[in-house]
Amino acid sequence: MKFIILGCGSSMGVPRPDGFFGNCDPKNKKNYRTRCSALLKSSNQNILFDTSPDLRQQLLRHKINKIDKVFYSHMHGDQTHGINDLRPFYISSKKQIDIYADKDTSKYLKRSFSYIFKSYSREYPATLKLNKLKKNFLIGTNDKKFNIRSIMVEHGTVKSNCFIIDKKIAYISDVNKIYKKDYKYFDKLKYLVIDCLWYNFHPSHFNLETSLLMIKKFAPKKAILTNLSPVLDYKKIKKFLPKNVIPAYDGLTLNL
Repeated sequence: MKFIILGCGSSMGVPRPDGFFGNCDPKNKKNYRTRCSALLKSSNQNILFDTSPDLRQQLLRHKINKIDKVFYSHMHGDQTHGINDLRPFYISSKKQIDIYADKDTSKYLKRSFSYIFKSYSREYPATLKLNKLKKNFLIGTNDKKFNIRSIMVEHGTVKSNCFIIDKKIAYISDVNKIYKKDYKYFDKLKYLVIDCLWYNFHPSHFNLETSLLMIKKFAPKKAILTNLSPVLDYKKIKKFLPKNVIPAYDGLTLNL
């Protein structure tokens, strides 16, 4: 299995739509960041985590020609507003795609994108099937099954979900608090992909200091910082990170 970080940028990406790079060097390709989405690629399943507004660009870049399931972390626009780009996968498969979301995210998706879940005519059928996000999923067939565990965390004024795959990798793109009762699930994983917006305090995200504290606590073999704002230049931040920690970049692929 492979885990691909399709996009690792904060809510406006790097550069922002107005061309603002902040502290990031535009000559370094790793500073060009689309909004957060990720893909789990197994021998028989392509599972997408969030549909960022940059999803079309991300899928074309990686030549993804099928999506089997989609897991949503939370309801914010930078995680959901690329949902329309799932339509071609329905057209090619002639089958609704299963998506999984918590209660609040489900309400938001149905209210904002009702035409996706309800057939209005023969020409415009429902393309996605909305399902409840459970705590545990066993996915695959026969001997090729793997587990995805969802864990609720705090993300400012909303709840968000992180995902742990086969006790090997945790993907936590948007978080400012992980509940102590859930710490055991994050202990000594192979990979920890974790929110790191910038240097200063933020009410909805981990900053660098908090991200590094959590990494030290959970002790993964390797940690990857994601949801990076224009404040964080790739080369500059990499220089003073611990050896087992790196900044993410679009297209970073982890072998599970």
